[in-house]
Amino acid sequence: MFLNDDFLLTTPMARTLFHNHASKMPIIDYHCHLDPQEIYENKPFVNLTEAWLSGDHYKWRLMRANGVPETHITGDASDYDKFLAWARTVPKTIGNPLYSWTHLELRRFFGVDELLNEESVPRIWEEVNRKLSTESFKRRNIIKNAKVKMICTTDDPVDSLSYHQRLAEEEQDFKVLPTFRPDKALNIDAPGFKEWIGRLENTSGQSISSYVELVHALKNRVEFFHDNGCRLSDHALDVLRNKAGDAETLNSIFRKRIADEELSADEITIYRTELLAQLIAFYREKNWTMQLHMHAYRNNNTSMLKSLGPDTGYDALNDLPITEALAKLLDRAESEAGLPKTILYSLNPKDYPVLLTLMGCFQRETPGKLQLGSGWWFNDTRSGMRQQLSLFAEHSLLANFVGMLTDSRSFLSYTRHEYFRRVLCELIGEWVERGEAPEDPVLLGQMVEDISYNNAARYFGF
Repeated sequence: MFLNDDFLLTTPMARTLFHNHASKMPIIDYHCHLDPQEIYENKPFVNLTEAWLSGDHYKWRLMRANGVPETHITGDASDYDKFLAWARTVPKTIGNPLYSWTHLELRRFFGVDELLNEESVPRIWEEVNRKLSTESFKRRNIIKNAKVKMICTTDDPVDSLSYHQRLAEEEQDFKVLPTFRPDKALNIDAPGFKEWIGRLENTSGQSISSYVELVHALKNRVEFFHDNGCRLSDHALDVLRNKAGDAETLNSIFRKRIADEELSADEITIYRTELLAQLIAFYREKNWTMQLHMHAYRNNNTSMLKSLGPDTGYDALNDLPITEALAKLLDRAESEAGLPKTILYSLNPKDYPVLLTLMGCFQRETPGKLQLGSGWWFNDTRSGMRQQLSLFAEHSLLANFVGMLTDSRSFLSYTRHEYFRRVLCELIGEWVERGEAPEDPVLLGQMVEDISYNNAARYFGF
């Protein structure tokens, strides 16, 4: 039966592990893209389209694949017509995780058991919008009702963190902590780099006319973020290359860019290599966890990039070599200041064995110090989760895994944690059925509880 209490739980042990252990655990969402201002202001959603479709490029991609015109995705069609366009697409998403996620969200948040399709739109639209207008469905109450205890947003080093500070003072039921995401400092070749340096000057209160001054300013911001509860950094390393350079070369590169002179590919690589190495030393000093998100190939449709901007559904997997550059990065960090706790994600699952075997070369001090990150983005599927979990178990210690995250801009995506936990229990239950794991609900139940919540709480030092 579709989405019944035991969906995905195909063995007796899977059902025991989920119902007696996984389902009872709260949530730590240690990587997401929620706006802390939205959390703080706690406004009700206007309607289901705002709550569900706004900014959700997972859904947008499927709507485009179904021939929905852009006016009804990101354009000026009415919210009702956009919702209707999604509802017409949903029946065709069977086999895609969005079919399960869509109906899980309707059931878990709104108590709607009806299938979403063109015929059910008027009833679901009316019922859900009525609930969204009530106090129970303001943004903070959605978080509380999902049993979320910790949220880590993704924040630019120049952010004032004012909304994090206000939430820390006022919100008692859950915490919202910042994550340090210095991509704009590293992407020296990107448009707007000079303007961003100006913003960093204003925020840090110091002049930045050299590479050395840039490093000082970033260290200042690391201190500020740490004082405001930050315990993680995050990097989008879509292309990972490695080339060392000395202080004189780095200052020359930085001044050339500020003077609007063109940089060579080697100069860009030297700058990114050295600045990342310096940042890693800062993270180690603060006992932060470093997250490296690798191998996204972004903004492939240039006409739509000009029309809509980035993060609108036009990214794909990258397929470049990764071993040598990543090994050098990790080895240098370990040799100099020592590696911080590190989570390695790749959008291309072919990289998983590489990441796992490199992880094993640098494990020490902390259980699961290096982690293979949760199935990310295009791998956020049943088969993608199973592949990530299986390979993690085969090459490392799955029992130390810090578990699931949403990586989402939606307040309704916490059901992904339930989905992940069901997949985890399904997989372990299959091991038991095949005689690969003992039929011990106490042992396996503790493992499931740890992966669901406890490991993250210990690992990140919240």
